[in-house]
Amino acid sequence: MGRVIIGMDRHKRSATVEIINAREKVLAQGRFGTDRDGYAAMLKLGRQYKDRVWAVEGCNGIGRHIAQRLVADGESVFDVPAKLSARARLFDTAQGRKTDPADAYCIAVAALRAKGLRQVAVDDVTVALKLLVDRRDGLGRARSEVLSRLHHLLLELVPGGAKQFLSATQARALLNTVQPRDIVGRTRRQLASELITEVAVIDKKIKAANERGRRVYRPRARRTVCGHGAAPYASSAPPSTGRIVPVV
Repeated sequence: MGRVIIGMDRHKRSATVEIINAREKVLAQGRFGTDRDGYAAMLKLGRQYKDRVWAVEGCNGIGRHIAQRLVADGESVFDVPAKLSARARLFDTAQGRKTDPADAYCIAVAALRAKGLRQVAVDDVTVALKLLVDRRDGLGRARSEVLSRLHHLLLELVPGGAKQFLSATQARALLNTVQPRDIVGRTRRQLASELITEVAVIDKKIKAANERGRRVYRPRARRTVCGHGAAPYASSAPPSTGRIVPVV
């Protein structure tokens, strides 16, 4: 029969596939859910053809979750850029109408005609590092936001306010020096105390995120040879800020 292309128009909860041959003839089609049963049915349909490849649009975006599942099951998956599928849709006999089956067909046709498409590989340690870096950055932003509100309250409670770089311990010690008697001052002090507790909790989460990043980063660093055979940060402590700097 020859090789077939399984084009997929993916969504979060569903996927539409069109299977075509080398002459762009549709051999089979279907719409499946992305849950376990729907995915199993879609995989069963595709595996009826021995020489097959899957063409998925947006494998680094919304199509990532299903592309990775296919690769993990031993399937060959190629990432089709949105520009290629849009170009195929423009010259399609359906006059460019946008439906799920038409999109799946155009993705398959684009994969059939194009050369040098990127083949999707199973996520490796680089993806784990990116997730940890994003988590660490999010915690840093949350800490800055809480500290900003805390500084505003301390400025109302302590003459001159607090210094710019403030730890939870330093903020607690500074807050203990004031004992306002009016209701407004007591309210400000109570809110400032709650914010200091939030900073302490975020600091613990940042410390845990840094440690997870080091555990993931160190094996990769040993495999990354730089200069005279030395791995970056392999023999020295990480920066005091604890930021994870992955080497790709």
